[in-house]
Amino acid sequence: MRSTVSGYTRLTKVHTLSAAGIAAAGAAALAFAVVPNTAAADTTQSIAVQPVAWDAHTVGAEQQSELAQRSGDAAEQAKTDASAKKKADAEAKRKADAEAKKKADAEAKQRAEQDAASRSEEREPVQEAPEAPKPAAAPAPAKKAYADNLDGWIKEALDIMKAKGIPGSYDGIKRNIMRESTGNPRAINDWDSNAAAGIPSKGLLQIIDPTFKAYHVDGTSWDPYDPVANITASCNYAADKYGSMDNVNSAY
Repeated sequence: MRSTVSGYTRLTKVHTLSAAGIAAAGAAALAFAVVPNTAAADTTQSIAVQPVAWDAHTVGAEQQSELAQRSGDAAEQAKTDASAKKKADAEAKRKADAEAKKKADAEAKQRAEQDAASRSEEREPVQEAPEAPKPAAAPAPAKKAYADNLDGWIKEALDIMKAKGIPGSYDGIKRNIMRESTGNPRAINDWDSNAAAGIPSKGLLQIIDPTFKAYHVDGTSWDPYDPVANITASCNYAADKYGSMDNVNSAY
């Protein structure tokens, strides 16, 4: 029912509840027909209530669906953001670890170089072992000494002849020397046919220059008056012509 106070219409409890229900639904079309208090007192007119397009249950379900959709989208976005942040954090940590390792390696290398340099400075210089003395070369065999006389000349000549493979004996050589020059190394024949031809016989075994040169023995003097050179060349010639000076018993 309706009551009027000071010229205004007051809704009854029933109407108040109906209006509240419509407002809660959120989309009601409400029309009030309020008649001023001009005719009969305490007369109440009916309020025309148009039917609503949808009720509270329908509106709540749609809102819940929309909220659920938005909540799901937000959760998915949050999940994507969290994954991206996790990757970014992991990459940042990897870079930080790499930089830290690089720095640590550089510091370790620097310390190692400093330690090596320090040890090198502290280390006493290594003294090289003295070089072992080289063994002394074996002394050359002493040259055999020969007497500077007929005996010494014959013996030296025989040693040379032996090394060169020239036959002859001490006695055979001395015998022919005594016959040819009586042991005089400067003896010269200036009267025979060789002398007449300008090539006199010379020395201990009276050998002419062309023969001396042809049968000269290496290692001896080229002077036909040299006792050893004269003996070796003469014996070399006798070996070629007679087999040995030992086979010569006269002029040859």
